[in-house]
Amino acid sequence: MNIHEYQAKELLKGYGVKIQEGIVAETAADATNAAKKLNEMTGTSWFVLKAQIHAGGRGKGQVQETGSNGVVLAKSLDEVGPKSDAILGGTLVTHQTGPEGKKVNKILVAQDVYYPGDSEPKEYYLSILLDRAKGCNVIMASTEGGMDIETVAEETPEKIIKEWIDPAVGLQGFQARKVAFQLGLEGQALKEMVKFIFSLYKAYENTDASQFEINPVLKTSDNQILAVDAKVNLDDNGLFRHKDLLALRD
Repeated sequence: MNIHEYQAKELLKGYGVKIQEGIVAETAADATNAAKKLNEMTGTSWFVLKAQIHAGGRGKGQVQETGSNGVVLAKSLDEVGPKSDAILGGTLVTHQTGPEGKKVNKILVAQDVYYPGDSEPKEYYLSILLDRAKGCNVIMASTEGGMDIETVAEETPEKIIKEWIDPAVGLQGFQARKVAFQLGLEGQALKEMVKFIFSLYKAYENTDASQFEINPVLKTSDNQILAVDAKVNLDDNGLFRHKDLLALRD
């Protein structure tokens, strides 16, 4: 079972995974109110508006009726309403939806996390899934965040990091540190990535998930590690143990 980004982020946050904060909205007025709340919560003055559909490529996709992209940036509170209106109720077409597209009923109003600071923000790719051939979970990571992992695998396979987890002992500290080190992180950012990986793995195991994909994971300019996007697939066979997760089905 797939769940929306806003649902996935709330799920991850419950396990201690740091996320890009956001509030879901169904109308332009709701979106404006959500932006005001985010400003009070986080201090952000720019807002990212993200269409919530079960398909990837939203940022490059277009709403048929208005020509708006599925992910847009509002640089002020005044822009939130009109830009939300251009997405909500429209049909978003991406490379994963096919030409028929998908109707957008909700958007996620999220804080801007690409703020200036002491270092440059950097995007990474991180996922956890079951390697059926080896009979164990594998962590996949790459420095090429924000790109389709299939493209990275085809064009630069050497940039994909894989770390298999022994089911008898679970994720070990040296493995999380190894992944963070191979991503080129150091200092506080490395420590934050290790925490992020452990929290993400705990969420993955405890929810009987079949795949977690965080693309991108962001190292902010002040060395925080955040999930900017989140794709969560839950194993249908395990849903009888998770009535609360079953209720998330759209």
